[in-house]
Amino acid sequence: MKYLKLLALAALPLLFIHCGGGGDDGDEPKPEDTFKVKVLLPIKVAKTEEKKIYVHLMPWFESKETSVDGKWGQHWTMANRNPDVIEGGRRQIASHYYPLIGPYASSDKFVVEYQALLMKLAGIDGVVIDWYGTTSARDYPQNAINTEAFIAQTAKTGLEFALVYEDQSVKHAFNDKKITDKLAQGRADMAYLKSNHFSRSNYTFIDGKPLLMAFGPQEFQTEDAWSNVFSGLTTKPKFLTLWGESGEAGVNAGGEFAWIYQNESSSHTSFLDNFYNNEYEGLKMGSAYPGFKDYYQQGGWDNGYFLINHNGTGTLEATLNKALAAEVSHIQLATWNDYGEGTMIEPTVEFGYSLLTLLQSKLGSATSQEHLEMVAKLYALRVRFKDDKAKQKRLDQVFYYLVALQFADAKTLLDEVD
Repeated sequence: MKYLKLLALAALPLLFIHCGGGGDDGDEPKPEDTFKVKVLLPIKVAKTEEKKIYVHLMPWFESKETSVDGKWGQHWTMANRNPDVIEGGRRQIASHYYPLIGPYASSDKFVVEYQALLMKLAGIDGVVIDWYGTTSARDYPQNAINTEAFIAQTAKTGLEFALVYEDQSVKHAFNDKKITDKLAQGRADMAYLKSNHFSRSNYTFIDGKPLLMAFGPQEFQTEDAWSNVFSGLTTKPKFLTLWGESGEAGVNAGGEFAWIYQNESSSHTSFLDNFYNNEYEGLKMGSAYPGFKDYYQQGGWDNGYFLINHNGTGTLEATLNKALAAEVSHIQLATWNDYGEGTMIEPTVEFGYSLLTLLQSKLGSATSQEHLEMVAKLYALRVRFKDDKAKQKRLDQVFYYLVALQFADAKTLLDEVD
């Protein structure tokens, strides 16, 4: 890849990052920087595919600088990996795959910008973020900080967003004695969404209702429970459960979403076919994914699950073709960055940009790998010149050129900063 060598600097220790330099030498007075950043509104990427395309984001990655205990987060380490160990130019992480920019913190402003821009220029309409609610249990507060950081970036980039409620967090908070009333916590989580997110102009609405998904449900599993949880909302959400689970929400369910699954008797594609072919009156959100190869056994977490070979870009193409051909209006890409399960479509050393360029092709996007590489170069220069305010201003302008699809201007300014 054209910028792979430059990106690799970001993945290594700071000793290597700083060898690129940046900034003025000596004590001579610096000339006044008169560069003015022109804020540009985001423009939608033109596509031939009319179905809405969303991508599932995991906000749970931590570096030593962002974690509360000064250690790498558990989703990079699991039980036995240490990212401080560098082998063959890569940090040791709990995954069979390696991010093109190296392991990162989900709240890092340069990472958030990089991810949101790649999503946009791949032809993705919006992001659905794993959300663990508002309790103080476990790593949920840090996940919430990371989620808010990404949400703040979506409007600037021109992406929609919605949330996937992990209601299991309520059970864990109760078992950890962080809360005493599960239903009250569910209502509090919904009140937070109503006050902070459902009113945002770029929150995803379907049929006039804010989209809310639940991974399960796993704790609230009756119609009465969800009626109670939603009781404080004046407008009930368009509530989608995991496939086959809508009965647990009763009249509160507005649909179901497909996911990734197979067992000894049925392939993952047969589960997708059954979902698309069944007669269900609610909204059905399709699913496309690149494969599944978890690291749980190697990482010391559990025995692991099933294997779905990636076949290069073949599995993503096959599952995306099914979703595009099915009678569904919305498709979820699973996932952007679940490295522990090997379902990530963001650029990696192993796949490069190929999964995103496949998306561009299948969706008829008026963008190309060249534009994705501009995003990568922007990220690399952000890191390289992180302490140079003058260069960062120019890179701010590059961001606005990219969201406004002014690619020639973006390239010119990137080359100037480099």
